[in-house]
Amino acid sequence: MKQDASEALTLKKRNYLTHNFLAQFVRENMGILIGLALLCLILAIQSPVFLSKNNMLNVLRQVATNLYIACAMTMIIILGGIDLSVGSVVALSGVITGGMIAFDGAPIVLAVICGLGAGLLVGGFNGFVVSTTTIPPFIVTLATMNIARGAAYVYTGGQPIRVMSDSFNFIGAGYAGEIPVPIIYLVIIVLVSFFIMSKSKLGRHIYAVGGNAQAALFSGIKTKRVIFFAYIFSGLMSAIAGIVLASRMFSGQPTAGQGAEMDAIAAVVLGGTSMSGGSGKIGGTVIGALVIGILSNGLNLMGINSFWQYIVKGVVILIAVYVDYFKKSRKA
Repeated sequence: MKQDASEALTLKKRNYLTHNFLAQFVRENMGILIGLALLCLILAIQSPVFLSKNNMLNVLRQVATNLYIACAMTMIIILGGIDLSVGSVVALSGVITGGMIAFDGAPIVLAVICGLGAGLLVGGFNGFVVSTTTIPPFIVTLATMNIARGAAYVYTGGQPIRVMSDSFNFIGAGYAGEIPVPIIYLVIIVLVSFFIMSKSKLGRHIYAVGGNAQAALFSGIKTKRVIFFAYIFSGLMSAIAGIVLASRMFSGQPTAGQGAEMDAIAAVVLGGTSMSGGSGKIGGTVIGALVIGILSNGLNLMGINSFWQYIVKGVVILIAVYVDYFKKSRKA
């Protein structure tokens, strides 16, 4: 009897916490959730294919690689930084992994480890320089963006590397039941990122450093380690995105990831993260990435030229930044 009462109390407490979390999530993201709902409604009216199961899975699969990067970009922007090298790391990790399999006959596991290592190397370099010098992150990552992209072109000679391996292709094009494998990675990465930012000491330190780095340093927080972690995590997420993308395309391409940094920044800013640092949520970034992905998918379904997507994304970023500025002005 006592055990039944204890279990009922535990269940009631769990339901209360879940309801409380969902209510807070909706309150914090009310504006963008309304925008997402309106966007889905308009596209559903314009195209009957939009709400189909296959199209929804396709949208999530396309959004996945952007969200891998955007989760890490959220941490960096909360810190008041930026990482422009992510798109080039996508290309570099993809061609290294594909090249080792196609040219050297390396085992899949070894090739993937080397591809991830390339991302960690670039991210570690970015983190080391940004955390130990006063060079702006924009300049540091702009330099590594060009270096990594150039290295991808040098390694491939400017040509795609065709990879015909069922095991490798499963990484980005496989299914677990009816669910595309990249969506499973996405769920894991979002949960890990959410835990870091919402439930861990490291997450609290990221917010503290982003809000006031000097005060965080005086309070005993190792600011250099916090900054280094964010950039190395960004390198790792970009490498995962690159390997998944190369697997999906059955080839490592030196042109892959072009504009990935803009898509990630758009998702982060649209999700409510302030470009001046100190505030932002992973949940908002997820919604922002969904808006960007659904918008692109809807424009394609309506037969609108893909070049217009650049204009639309630019306008979306501008509106999001203006809304952030307006909110801060009202608070001030």
